[in-house]
Amino acid sequence: MQPLLQTTRLAAGYGDFQALFGIDVEVGAGEVVALIGANGAGKSTFLKTIAGLLRPTAGQIQYQGVPMAGMPAAQIVGKGIALVPEGRRLFSSLSVEENLLIGAWSGRPGRWNLDTVLDLFPALRQRRHHAATALSGGQQQMVAIGRALMSNPALLMCDELSLGLAPVIVREIYAALPAIVAGGMSAIIVEQDVRLARQVSSRFYCFQEGRVSLAGASAEVSDAAIAQAYFGVEA
Repeated sequence: MQPLLQTTRLAAGYGDFQALFGIDVEVGAGEVVALIGANGAGKSTFLKTIAGLLRPTAGQIQYQGVPMAGMPAAQIVGKGIALVPEGRRLFSSLSVEENLLIGAWSGRPGRWNLDTVLDLFPALRQRRHHAATALSGGQQQMVAIGRALMSNPALLMCDELSLGLAPVIVREIYAALPAIVAGGMSAIIVEQDVRLARQVSSRFYCFQEGRVSLAGASAEVSDAAIAQAYFGVEA
């Protein structure tokens, strides 16, 4: 079957600094794929390039079999790709509900709307009229995920969902993932916790210094192989 998303020899960077070197990644329909790797390995840059926030300097991006490298970010959202950015990036002047409604501007049809998002994250319902940035870190992350879901994506990309959150909140957020992808949605999860990343994904790619150092089935690759690919040293 044709992948939902496929990158071929993808390169990208910031000015004169190259952050990605020939990245080949595939994501199938209904598949959860994890990206692991140390800080600065290029994981966030990869997601930003897919989302249209960075223009690739070389290589190809195909989504549903159609080339989309260099497509504007707004158009990419309309095609069905949504990013939950690292650090949440909520609108501080808007309420929880207003932040969520902004996610629906593209008008894509689907099962996600204000009610279904608030059902997914009940803690937000009673705080829907509060300023989004006045919430706890975990609740802000829920708003960021909900805002992305409001665009009814076919591919949800989540960048560091657990960053800075207490373990109990991380468990609560990841407990919602099966319900999110139950309708056939695909997801790319960037996660520094390798154990957690492998638990929630079917396959993974390990990035090291802007390159894919290892890829495989999350349940099958050994810890030693992942440690070597992650750090570049023998476990």
